[in-house]
Amino acid sequence: MISLAQRDIAHSLGKFLTTSAGIGMLLGVVLIMIGVYRGLVDDANVLLKDTQAQLWIAQQDTLGPFAENSRLHEDVKYQIKAFEGIKDVSALTFQNLQLYRNNQPIRVFAMGYDIHSFYTPHLLVEGRPILANHFEMIVDKKTGFKLHDEIVIGRDVFNVVGITKDAVSSSGDLMVYFSLPDAQKLQFLSSNEQIRNDRARGTKATDTTTINAVIATVEEGADLKAIGQEIERWKHVKVFTQEEQSSLLTKNLIERSAKQIGMFTVILLLVASVIISLIIYTMTMGKIKEIAILKLIGASNGEIVKMIVQQSVLLGILSFIAGMIFSHNLMDLFPKRTILMSADAFSLLVIVIIVSILGSLFGVRSALKIDPASAIGG
Repeated sequence: MISLAQRDIAHSLGKFLTTSAGIGMLLGVVLIMIGVYRGLVDDANVLLKDTQAQLWIAQQDTLGPFAENSRLHEDVKYQIKAFEGIKDVSALTFQNLQLYRNNQPIRVFAMGYDIHSFYTPHLLVEGRPILANHFEMIVDKKTGFKLHDEIVIGRDVFNVVGITKDAVSSSGDLMVYFSLPDAQKLQFLSSNEQIRNDRARGTKATDTTTINAVIATVEEGADLKAIGQEIERWKHVKVFTQEEQSSLLTKNLIERSAKQIGMFTVILLLVASVIISLIIYTMTMGKIKEIAILKLIGASNGEIVKMIVQQSVLLGILSFIAGMIFSHNLMDLFPKRTILMSADAFSLLVIVIIVSILGSLFGVRSALKIDPASAIGG
């Protein structure tokens, strides 16, 4: 039995491969869009996982430091540590910063933490943790800064003592780390001119011992819910478990982005389906005479259908392979993380095969209407 796909590859190899490559680029974009979504979800949880905290304590009636503005007095951490079942605590601050490297701006998300607490950046790959309370910082590798670089921020110069890898905030910005006193100074200390203006207005200067959240670990076997309820009851704050904070981040911060990417992916799949259908239909119509001859020499409709579907599925599989090569070569060029997972690729392959079979139906319908006598009438 002569296969239409084999005939195409034998007689129109360049055309068939070019068509597969074109559809493959479209499928590659679909894979990258799925990878961007996976990157968004993973980025949202990188910081949470890195803290290895079990409880997050934030300002009362807020959804935590990543979803809403949260401010607490620093001394709250000592009161929380005194609760039964609490093992250790660390005060944290968060703020957006813009650094400059070779006069080029770099947007980062800065985190201040207690350097003597249980927390230290676990994504550290070079250098050492922050040991001094002042003028030391840790940066992520993708910022381009090296160990011992000096970075001017505000009125101070900070020495880079550590490098992290793949440390990003929930919004995908690169992370940098400071000691808590330095971070509080950067975020809450006003300039001399601002302080003079505030005094002239009778305004009290901002308290630089403010923090954004407290994270805590608990004793082994302790009831997280019960401890959280006790802290909320007596300290008038909001307490989240690590899972609740992760759920809030995923649902509140990236839900709309995820839906947008999902819609874009569905549209791309529909476009790919239409293109595959049109190509198979055009290819089938270009072989009317060969199909008529096959019918004339006794080929059944089932055999004709099988040949066209095989051609369509082969085109889909080759396009998928081209899409995989395309997406893996381009994924590192995107500014934010793109995570390509085998499970997603396998799901797309199944969809592509189904779409290829459905797309071949128009060609099959036309092929079945071909009159065998047309092979003679020409």
